[in-house]
Amino acid sequence: MKFTLLPILLLLAADICAQTPRREANAYRREGYRLVWSDEFTADGRPDPRRWGYEEGFERNHEAQYYQRDNATCRNGILTIEARRERRPSAEYDPDGTHWDQQRPYAEYTSSSINTRGRFAFRYGRLEVRARIPVAKGAWPAIWLLGTSLPWPHNGEIDVMEYYHTDGVPYILANAAWGGERQYQAVWNTGKIPYSHFIERDPDWADKFHTWRMDWDEEAIRIYLDGELLNEIDLATTVNRGGKGAGTNPFHREQFILLNLALGGDNGGPIDDSAMPMRYDIDYVRVYQKK
Repeated sequence: MKFTLLPILLLLAADICAQTPRREANAYRREGYRLVWSDEFTADGRPDPRRWGYEEGFERNHEAQYYQRDNATCRNGILTIEARRERRPSAEYDPDGTHWDQQRPYAEYTSSSINTRGRFAFRYGRLEVRARIPVAKGAWPAIWLLGTSLPWPHNGEIDVMEYYHTDGVPYILANAAWGGERQYQAVWNTGKIPYSHFIERDPDWADKFHTWRMDWDEEAIRIYLDGELLNEIDLATTVNRGGKGAGTNPFHREQFILLNLALGGDNGGPIDDSAMPMRYDIDYVRVYQKK
């Protein structure tokens, strides 16, 4: 009997999985949303170049990884960004350079960072990303957005998801940043939830996919994880205070999407080499807007 039931059970499971996005889409339609952009990562190989570009090299925050294209791969409907312990020469090395990225002749780690800059940006709507994140020490996965005009932070930054350890304690974060009085000075609204909050309810949390969602309208940005509100940012408070763009609100302008897996740096902390390679798996990225 168990052999005859197995195919039926598998078909039922597949049907339930297929119906879930449809039920979700129907619920969103009832709220007035329509799907305007998505990537389901169904084609094996590199991410779709019509949707995604890459960062390359050392980028920010004194991070340990060197970003390269080879570490982002789609297979069986999943985009995997893989951080590896591998040595490679840095194209940015300059023995006379003074910036931190110029002073490293080699990288000891590689990873990938992809984004929709110049391909897709939006203002207001619902962003939804289903992903499974690495949680080892030193991992710094992120889902985030940046404005398409003005220098950072006056262009605005929305961190739908960040994960990293602070003083040995892991956190999941949901943040926004905008411009302070001076150039490159940020004002932050930070939602910082201990990782223990999630694993106390589900010890196998790290082995599963979870859904991050951002609802963004003219009044607020609300960030959710599996339906739980992590942070709400009142856009009446997010006006740039000074510098270029003073008096403007970056969250009333378009933003593009970034997905990356960083290591170490200013926030990531010491890297657990025994956990390498680390894998950040993304099932889909979807953007909905109201008509």
